[in-house]
Amino acid sequence: MSIQQQPVAGNAESADASLKQRAAGLDRQDPLAHYRNLFIGTDTPLSYLDGNSLGRPLKRTVEDIGAFIRDGWGGRLIRGWDEEWLELPQAIGDQLGRAVLGAAPGQTIIADSTTVVLYKLIRAALAAVSDPDRNELVLDTENFPTDRYLVEGIALEEGLTLRWIETDPAAGVTADQVRQAAGPRTAVVLLSHIAYRSGHLADLPAITQAVHDAGALVVWDLCHSAGSVELDLDGAGVDFAAGCTYKYLNGGPGSPAFAYVNQRHLASLNQPIWGWMGRKDAFEMAAGYEPAPGIRGFLSGTPAIFGMLAMRGTLDLIEEASMAAIREKSVQLTTFAIEVFDALLAPLGVELATPRGTGERGSHITLDHPAFSKETVAALWDDDVIPDFRAPHGIRVGLSPLSTSFEEVLHGIAAIRDRLLR
Repeated sequence: MSIQQQPVAGNAESADASLKQRAAGLDRQDPLAHYRNLFIGTDTPLSYLDGNSLGRPLKRTVEDIGAFIRDGWGGRLIRGWDEEWLELPQAIGDQLGRAVLGAAPGQTIIADSTTVVLYKLIRAALAAVSDPDRNELVLDTENFPTDRYLVEGIALEEGLTLRWIETDPAAGVTADQVRQAAGPRTAVVLLSHIAYRSGHLADLPAITQAVHDAGALVVWDLCHSAGSVELDLDGAGVDFAAGCTYKYLNGGPGSPAFAYVNQRHLASLNQPIWGWMGRKDAFEMAAGYEPAPGIRGFLSGTPAIFGMLAMRGTLDLIEEASMAAIREKSVQLTTFAIEVFDALLAPLGVELATPRGTGERGSHITLDHPAFSKETVAALWDDDVIPDFRAPHGIRVGLSPLSTSFEEVLHGIAAIRDRLLR
């Protein structure tokens, strides 16, 4: 199935009719359409355009969690830790690495929140830099707030210098910008693979190479790309990566994040938050901290089992469907969304704050207009159309390939048009 941009002529009524016909045809041709029925709520009129913030739950998750409460937690009680639960962070981490990240076993683990995981990785990366002249951290001005705040805090703790890449809010960081910013004083570069506002998709392999050419280490934030675009972390030689699991991986609100550490670094690294679950023998309860070997040493506290159980269902679906097919659907969804934007919103002065090139964007688009506000989005929510707001005047439309239909995209963007015309 391929989408070609088609002009929609005539008045608003004919434009709506033509687009409705297009959406219906695209849904009929969609080889992943049947997966939509596996998610809760997709049989309602609600248009959910915020799957890039919180993914829909799978119907299977209700059964998985119920069985866990009844048979695992309720039946096995504390025995469950020895029988399965203690191994889940690495077992599901390995499945995530295989299905989504392009990572060989033993390099990915499910751990804490994204903020805590990023802190661990950045501090571990800094500790691995032996050259005292490398005292700069590189990041960009449009990175997600958590990433910026973390690096600012770490720089303050360690007496390091921040080097900022000034980024176009409607685009994202480029390899050329990284080459210009990274140099002999650079220790670590922290970047997001997909810009949280514009949806710009960074050239991860080229940027990783540029960082390595400068003799530095790179930490990637994959929150908006894990489960929506194909990744090959091992092939690109990425040093470290983190990402959340409640977006395209459907782990649920507050589900734990993952940490990826390239095999070549594992033997020599130490992460800074020492907790009992990251110790060589957690139940020895002995004095002194001896880190567990390998990726397990990046654990700290007790694993969050519920979120891992929820995401396991989506990982099974991803392995069945393949990330290649999911990425193709993502491109088709955003291409159609831009087509609808051109027909319904551009004539009203709305601007597209997302790259048009299919290889330059992730799975969401952002629409800017001076009239867009938190109140606009709140009114859309009241009408069962759920995008999200990004200041100063952006409406972000997030499209989750396994659960979003083309008709849903059209309905949602048409509702934004109707709201703007009121």
